[in-house]
Amino acid sequence: MTITLPLQPQEEARLVAAALAKGVSPDALVREALEKILAEVPDVSPGQEPTRSLRGILAKYGPAPSAAEIDENRAEMLANFPRSDY
Repeated sequence: MTITLPLQPQEEARLVAAALAKGVSPDALVREALEKILAEVPDVSPGQEPTRSLRGILAKYGPAPSAAEIDENRAEMLANFPRSDY
């Protein structure tokens, strides 16, 4: 992959000067900086889809019911349920 990075003339001059000071080519200096950035990112294979959290998978269903709503539904569902404690 080739990435083109538009630089202002002053930025290009500073990049070349920094590379000369380190004794490497500007490409090598940019590659070194890129490797530092990529070291912080988890490795994802090209064919592998990143994993999603359970919260992300269920987000399409909207917010979860509140505790009060759960209690109301539970009471409504069990209102006519036969009891065995009497």
